[in-house]
Amino acid sequence: MRRVNGLHHITCIAGPAQENLDFYAGVLGMRLVKRSVNQDDPGTYHLFYADADGHPGSDLTFFLWAQMAPSRPGHGLAMEVGLEVPQDTLGYWSERLQRYGTPVAPPATRFGQKVLAFTDPHGLNVALTEAPGGRPFTPWEGSSVPSEHQIRGLHGAQLWERDGSATARFLTDILGFLQLGTENGWTRYGFKGSAGVLDVRDRPDARRGGWGVGSVHHLAWRVDDEAHQAEARARVEAAGAHPTPVIDRFWFKSVYFKEPGGVLFELATDGPGFAIDEDPAHLGETLVLPPWLEAQRASIEQKLPPLTFGTAVHAKL
Repeated sequence: MRRVNGLHHITCIAGPAQENLDFYAGVLGMRLVKRSVNQDDPGTYHLFYADADGHPGSDLTFFLWAQMAPSRPGHGLAMEVGLEVPQDTLGYWSERLQRYGTPVAPPATRFGQKVLAFTDPHGLNVALTEAPGGRPFTPWEGSSVPSEHQIRGLHGAQLWERDGSATARFLTDILGFLQLGTENGWTRYGFKGSAGVLDVRDRPDARRGGWGVGSVHHLAWRVDDEAHQAEARARVEAAGAHPTPVIDRFWFKSVYFKEPGGVLFELATDGPGFAIDEDPAHLGETLVLPPWLEAQRASIEQKLPPLTFGTAVHAKL
C-alpha cells in the first residue's frame, strides 16, 4: 500500500478578502501564490498562501465568503490549523502578532514541540509550531518577515471527533498514517519524513460542528500523481467513504471524501503546480482563472471586490 505523503494544503473559510490578505500576506508574511476564484462558486475569491515557490505542503488557502455566518465548533470538524516556524522564533512571533493587534495564548508545549496559539481576524484558530529544518522551503524575498523567521509551511491540524476509533482505523489502515503518540487526551497521527500531523480528540459531549467563517473547510493530502491518486481513491471507496470522481483543479487534480467522523478530506496530486500558468516571479499578482472559466472573466471580475496587494504586504512593516 502506498500511503499518502503528508499534507498538500488546508482550505479554510474567511470573511472580507482584503482583511484576509492583510493578515496572511501582511502580518504573517506568507506569499500570495495564487489569486483565483472558488471553482464551484466563481463569483467569490479563492486565495492561496504559501512559501515563495508554493511547495506542496506549504499552502494555506481560503474561500472568501464574507456573507456566511460564523462557524459552529463541534465534533466532525478540524478545529485548528498548525503552521511551522523555525526553532527559537516564537518570541519574535509573539511580539509581532501582539504589535499588530492579535492577542496570543501563553506559549505551550505539545508532543515535545513549542507552540504559540492565536485566533485570526475572522475567528480561525491557528497555532505556530517550532520545528527543526529539513522540509522543502523557499523564503519569499518580498515578505515583511525576515527569512530566518518566515513560516515554512503547514504543520497539521486538530480534529474533534465524537468517537475517534473509526477515524483512527481509517487514518492508519486506509491512508497509511502512523500513530505517533498520545498526550492530554489527544492522539497524534502523522508520517516519518513528511509534514502534516493530525491531533485527534474524542469530544462526545460536543455538538456536531458546522462550517462557517473561521472554520477549516477541508484537509488535502498529497499523492504523487494520478496513478497514486487512483490507488488511494480505490481504498477509500472500498472503505465505504464515497469519494468523488477525480476533479481537475488545473494546478492539481482532486478527489474529495469524508473520513468516518465527518471531516472533509481531499487527495491532491503534487503537480502540475502553481507555475503552470504564471511566471514564478509574479505568482499571485493578478487574477488567474482556469481555462474553462476564462470565457466568464468579465462577469466574474465584476462580482469580486478589489484587492490592494501592495498595501497588504508593505503596510505591516
